[in-house]
Amino acid sequence: MKLAYLTGEYPRASDTFIQREVAALRDLGHDVLTCSIRTTGAEHLVGPEQREEHARTFKVLDACKRPLRLACAHLRWMARPGRYLKALKLAWDTAPKGLKGRLYNLIYFAEAGVLADELTRQGVQHLHNHIAKASCTVAMLASELSGIPYSFTIHGPDIFFEPHHWRIDAKAARASFVACISDFCRSQLMCFADQSHWDRFHIVHCGVDPDRYTASAHEGQELLFVGRLAAVKGVPVLLEALKDLPTGWHLTVIGDGPDRAALETQAKGLNVDFLGYRSQAEVAEALAQTDVFVLPSFAEGVPVVLMEAMASGVPVVTTQIAGVPELVRPEAGRLVPPGDVDALRAAIHGTLSDEGRRETGAKGAEIVRTEYNITREAAWLSTLFEGYAKGTPPKGKRPKETQT
Repeated sequence: MKLAYLTGEYPRASDTFIQREVAALRDLGHDVLTCSIRTTGAEHLVGPEQREEHARTFKVLDACKRPLRLACAHLRWMARPGRYLKALKLAWDTAPKGLKGRLYNLIYFAEAGVLADELTRQGVQHLHNHIAKASCTVAMLASELSGIPYSFTIHGPDIFFEPHHWRIDAKAARASFVACISDFCRSQLMCFADQSHWDRFHIVHCGVDPDRYTASAHEGQELLFVGRLAAVKGVPVLLEALKDLPTGWHLTVIGDGPDRAALETQAKGLNVDFLGYRSQAEVAEALAQTDVFVLPSFAEGVPVVLMEAMASGVPVVTTQIAGVPELVRPEAGRLVPPGDVDALRAAIHGTLSDEGRRETGAKGAEIVRTEYNITREAAWLSTLFEGYAKGTPPKGKRPKETQT
């Protein structure tokens, strides 16, 4: 099948899991057209993978800014007035409340007309969306206009903060299927979707290529955090916990975001280095020199960066939230309550002091290799694409041999 992948901004340094999934599907023989609503900022093009994907990606808004392209696309669909009006009604009916919500959905409808035109021109047979917010609205409307079926991957947590605003019930009802990244995520979608659709909610893990990571043999007190520097990641709690940690440790922070300046101010006097965004290869290299990976988030789906750390054989300390315990089990790392400075400090100190931490890391690597391997997950996703296209969808939320 020829597939199209759509998200709000692709590729981004913080969404490498989507790039891996696309690459794995291409390795399986799929022709994948990548599409992005917005044009990615230069700060995200940190490695050759991002630059190559950026160059080959169809940018929807850029196309919409060309008046002739926008007009021709919509005239094409107006030639089918029944379908056009049905899609326009769907945009109106699923709009968030208020005038602003209606206006935004009409904008998404305009974008959908251009996207649908491009998908048809390219011979795309199925459209898949990641991050089920505005870009998924565009995907739903483009599917309604073109007749090309669509599906989406739902991550959380923020989509579940405003499920009615984003109308995940309507999106799930119209999708061929929904890929949920964890059991927890699937259960949250089940809260809002009609029970008649639950059998089309499958679990497809985000994944990594375990062979890309070198097992860490570091023996020291090197700590690493990788993530967006925003409130949801809980970095202030980590910095506070480090203040009374016995000396000798060093923390490297990889990532960027709106809170970076404030965090650098808070970290003054501490042994912390802020490196900004780094490429996938540079993150893998940093993990190979790490003793403990720390992610003190307040809200997450299932963080791919935890998979990367575990694939590197690095013990992890993170928070007991959402789908994280499905990945980080007691034998592979330590879970603490979110926002608890004392518990986080104790877990970091306990892991640094643990003589068996290398065995802990090895157990984490095995979990990732068997259950969060991008090659296996892409094969399962491919099975879903093909099965639903043929009218013989797979049964069950996971492939039988990988169910846990």
